Amino acid sequence: MATRLGLLSKSFDLAAQAFGDAVGGSMSADSLRRVTEGWGQAVAELRAGEAQRANAVAQRGEGASTPRVAVSAPIGEQANVSSDGVMMLVRGEGWKEVKLLAISEVQVRPPEARGAGPSRREHDPLVELSQHSYQAGLWEADTFGLYQYAEALRRGLVSWAKSSSVNDAAVWIKRITSTNFPGMPQVVDWSHAAGHLWAVANAVYGEQTPAAKQWAERHLDLLWEGRVGQVVSSLDQLHLDRAGYAEGVREAPDYFRGNQERMRYAAFRAQGLPIGSGTVESAAVPPQSCITA
Repeated sequence: MATRLGLLSKSFDLAAQAFGDAVGGSMSADSLRRVTEGWGQAVAELRAGEAQRANAVAQRGEGASTPRVAVSAPIGEQANVSSDGVMMLVRGEGWKEVKLLAISEVQVRPPEARGAGPSRREHDPLVELSQHSYQAGLWEADTFGLYQYAEALRRGLVSWAKSSSVNDAAVWIKRITSTNFPGMPQVVDWSHAAGHLWAVANAVYGEQTPAAKQWAERHLDLLWEGRVGQVVSSLDQLHLDRAGYAEGVREAPDYFRGNQERMRYAAFRAQGLPIGSGTVESAAVPPQSCITA
């Protein structure tokens, strides 16, 4: 109970008070902190050991069926791997990026399983993600990759019949995921891509003007159908490299040009692959949060 309260409370002082209220005894905030941090250290060491074993060079006599990580909550059919990074203020150390991983089971149901109401996906299969597992740490990208692969093994990577990886367009995520899962389809999160088009529309045609909405919707339709080349051509014609536009707007043509393979949304939808990275995005702690060193 002490460890759970230490993890869930906003401070160890509050956790100690809650502990006293629950059991009728007392535990100092310092003692509760030592118990909680000791448990966290033990878990961190366990996960680090798994990551090292999962990524170690194969030994003589080691077969493909030799488990390096104990399988837990395996995904038997279709899986999705999503990664992200979020900046957090670490007390005494400043802003640092926490790297996050979410692995989910994917279930695909027929279009009629959707609720009422028009949407772009109303004729697509209903893709649902559940049974999520998470990893997070103040890791460099390559270290994160070790944990990403270990967690995939823990979720039964070798038995996945189908898989995908939906993320934002960060270069480090693409590199690490390609290294760990060669051939796994990678998808740029639809909301991120759509947000870039809206940023261009508002910058060029005026914030939320009818002209901006018309331009954005037309190009969102093209993007939805995977016609990224036409989106790139249209962006090039706007000459966004001229002065006066924000950096994100100026870089929009190259953003779409460089991610065409990961924006084949029509093909991904037809295959029943997810195109949103909400599972990992929702795990990102707001940036104003602070970790106690």
